[in-house]
Amino acid sequence: MISIVVPIKQVPDMERVKFNTETGTVDRTSAPGEINPFDLNALEAAVQIKGKLGGTVTTISMGPPQAESSVRDTLSRGADRGILLVDRAFAGADTLATSYTIASAIRKVGNFDLIICGEKTVDGDTGQVGPEIAEWLDIPHVAYVSEIKEIGEKFTVVCDMEGDRYSIESRLPLLITVTKDINVPRLPAFADKLKARKAEIEKWTAEGLSSVADPSRFGLKGSPTRLNKVIVPSEEGRKGEVFRGSTAETTAKIIDAFEEGGVLENIR
Repeated sequence: MISIVVPIKQVPDMERVKFNTETGTVDRTSAPGEINPFDLNALEAAVQIKGKLGGTVTTISMGPPQAESSVRDTLSRGADRGILLVDRAFAGADTLATSYTIASAIRKVGNFDLIICGEKTVDGDTGQVGPEIAEWLDIPHVAYVSEIKEIGEKFTVVCDMEGDRYSIESRLPLLITVTKDINVPRLPAFADKLKARKAEIEKWTAEGLSSVADPSRFGLKGSPTRLNKVIVPSEEGRKGEVFRGSTAETTAKIIDAFEEGGVLENIR
């Protein structure tokens, strides 16, 4: 039997979300929320391990009240327990404050053997929260896991880093972050969706974590990172140009265009 915790995050649809460049924030109301895709891989890995060893899978998310829908979705995909950390005191958290809050919730959960996180989130793209959770809990971690080869008292995993593959062995408790190559997340069955709708989602506040955490480390107050400016790069499509004239004229025009674009700099 194994106790697994999977931190998940509700992220906006990044193709539709809008950014407030004045305040340096994401307008999360501008697009529907969904489970971070990499977290679905983490959840699938947890459910597969539970299927082999037996045990429980608990998902934890920190977010606004609407994030409950994503936590509920994890129950339809095989999780046994869902917890939402919801409090205005958690707002404005950077990766350090986020990881501290989630680690505190895991301490409150109690006994755990394995924590599985997605490699990163599509809205932040830092890949920092998983390893930071491990540091707060003082347990080993392995990042960028693309394959789990052995499970039991010892875990053997394969991780991909900078073009190389490493086989790493560790005892439990352990935290791993997984890439999208580790599996294909299952789609929930209709019956499981109906069951998840009626399930209880536990909601924990900052006060509820006060016995295991320092509230001054939550949210914006506990975040040393400060964002000064957000720039949304413009997306330019492919451009084409037609050159007309004699062979000599068009050749000269093409060479001029190459020189202007810097294409010939590394040739000469």
